[in-house]
Amino acid sequence: MVFRSRIKWIALLVLILSVGSLVVHLSITKSSSVQLASYARDSLWQDFDSLLGAKDFRNKHLWRPVKSLETLQPYANPRTTYPAPSSKHNGFIYAKIFGGFDKIRSSICDLVTISRLLNATLIIPELQESLRSKGISNKFKSFSYLYDEEQFINFLKNDVIIAKALPESLKAARKRNEFPLFKPKHSASPKFYLEDVLPKLKKSNVIGLIVSDGGCLQSTLPASMLELQRLRCRVAFHALQLRSEIQVLGKKMVDRLRNSGQPFLAYHPGLVRDKLAYHGCAELFQDLHSELIQYRRAQMIKQKFISEELIVDSHVRRDKGVCPLMPEEVGILLKALGYSQKAIIYLAGSEMFGGQRVLIPLRAMFPNLVDRTSLCSTEELSELVGPETPLPENTFKMPTRKSDKQLKEEWNKAGTRPRPLPPPPDRPIYQHEKEGWYGWLTENDTEPTPSLMDLRNQAHRLLWDALDFVVSVEADVFFPGFNNDGSGQPEFSSLVMGQRLYERPSSRTYRPDRKVIQEFFNITREDMYHPNRNWTVRVRQHLNSSLGESGLIRQSMLSKPRLFLSHPLPECSCRTSPLEDSRQIRSDDGRFLYGGEDECPKWMETAGVEKSKTDDGEQPDYEHDLLTEESETEEEFLKSKVASAFDQDEEWDPND
Repeated sequence: MVFRSRIKWIALLVLILSVGSLVVHLSITKSSSVQLASYARDSLWQDFDSLLGAKDFRNKHLWRPVKSLETLQPYANPRTTYPAPSSKHNGFIYAKIFGGFDKIRSSICDLVTISRLLNATLIIPELQESLRSKGISNKFKSFSYLYDEEQFINFLKNDVIIAKALPESLKAARKRNEFPLFKPKHSASPKFYLEDVLPKLKKSNVIGLIVSDGGCLQSTLPASMLELQRLRCRVAFHALQLRSEIQVLGKKMVDRLRNSGQPFLAYHPGLVRDKLAYHGCAELFQDLHSELIQYRRAQMIKQKFISEELIVDSHVRRDKGVCPLMPEEVGILLKALGYSQKAIIYLAGSEMFGGQRVLIPLRAMFPNLVDRTSLCSTEELSELVGPETPLPENTFKMPTRKSDKQLKEEWNKAGTRPRPLPPPPDRPIYQHEKEGWYGWLTENDTEPTPSLMDLRNQAHRLLWDALDFVVSVEADVFFPGFNNDGSGQPEFSSLVMGQRLYERPSSRTYRPDRKVIQEFFNITREDMYHPNRNWTVRVRQHLNSSLGESGLIRQSMLSKPRLFLSHPLPECSCRTSPLEDSRQIRSDDGRFLYGGEDECPKWMETAGVEKSKTDDGEQPDYEHDLLTEESETEEEFLKSKVASAFDQDEEWDPND
């Protein structure tokens, strides 16, 4: 009995020691996990936080306003004697505007400015992309398809007299083409209008302007015409209000993006066929899209829009910074800046040349990549378009196939050849290769004439671009894929950047130098997804510096001479506190590159202080973060590296 009782005590002691050892091991494991959690939360808890509506997220300094620009305020009011338009005008100006959303917006501003310069009455411009002959809804006229006519007329009543149509006595003469017609270039000078156009306007009482270059007046005007520059600002940033349906839906999209309590970034790739063809960037795609770009480039050369060779080295062009940043490259830059994999990115742009394929790497890095189709229902987009006459879905017809006899005759007439070879075997063209907008490439060398459905879709693009414009302007951060392209024509990103600079100068808008960025990528192109720390720090320094003074100086030098609306400083802004003379920078011709703004009126300073006080309690948490915008310290960098490991898979290379 004594022996058995001893065995029981020994077994109990072993059991206690085992339990104690297990507790010690568990405590060690727990302490290790707590140390790791100090750098990054577990992804499981992140999911719970999102379900509970938590608003906390890392790297809050990536979303904060730029403090150095907070003294800038929008101020486009006249500063000198500015008489109201006289009823005794010199005549009427009517205009036809060709092009997409960006060209339309820039052209309207120029037309109002010219009307003021010539003391003429402006007839509401006709937007050729949204005529009823293009198949749009009968609910809208040309201008009202995109903008609010009444707001446009009433806001500018102290600047220019605007009428909805010519007087009845002049309409018949216009149909008979009895009035002078001009096709001004986007670089036309005020001297051209005062010396060439004004005499004919006074003589005939009516002139017509055809605007197809995205503008009809040079960007930079003499110092004596500063009030005309401010008029451009009043037109673009106040008078040109999108029609109410577009504004309401755009605001809904912004609200839906912010429903999670997190900020969002807007990104416009700028992958437009005409731009890619103009700059010779066909080889960046290496597929069917390269042929489409080259075909368009050949057309531009034939029309004398381009005076270069058809075939150019796209990689050399890319290294010079004249080609857009590809979505994959933008994703790597955002990762280098420190944006989390869970960051919300809004994809702007009605035309994405290259399709969804070029977005695959970016979507792999940032799964929360959304666009208007993700945020709006089909019914909401249909209501925006309005009631339209149904069209057959497939109006595309393939050209008739050439007979064997015709092919042989063409072969025989092809001329002498060193060693004639038999024709290649005839590969059958499958049905899926004939369908869609690219199908003509398989059997024809000439692009078919756009169908009525194509024309209608082009009109719809105006609405999609308008929605994207609203969201991009309101975004917490904006990153352009292609701006300052050097073509002299307006582009979407530049207009967004100019609007943000006017309305909220301190909003976070990146202004990357694509040439410098490509130099960075050439260093690590063989291993883009695993750059070293020095590369990451250099990229961060360049992009962070583009947010402030250096970015604005570069924008003023490159973009403003071609498109005033992309950089309306200092003409259309003021400062609540004066800038030191040592920080003001001028160009060789005496123009301000940075600084030069007037001091804001007292009433504006008072209103600004009151507004900031009332908004303090309503701003989201990331507006009050105390982190600086400087480069991270060594400790912060290591923490962010550990945190990113919890935010993403072990390997985030989409090609693996």
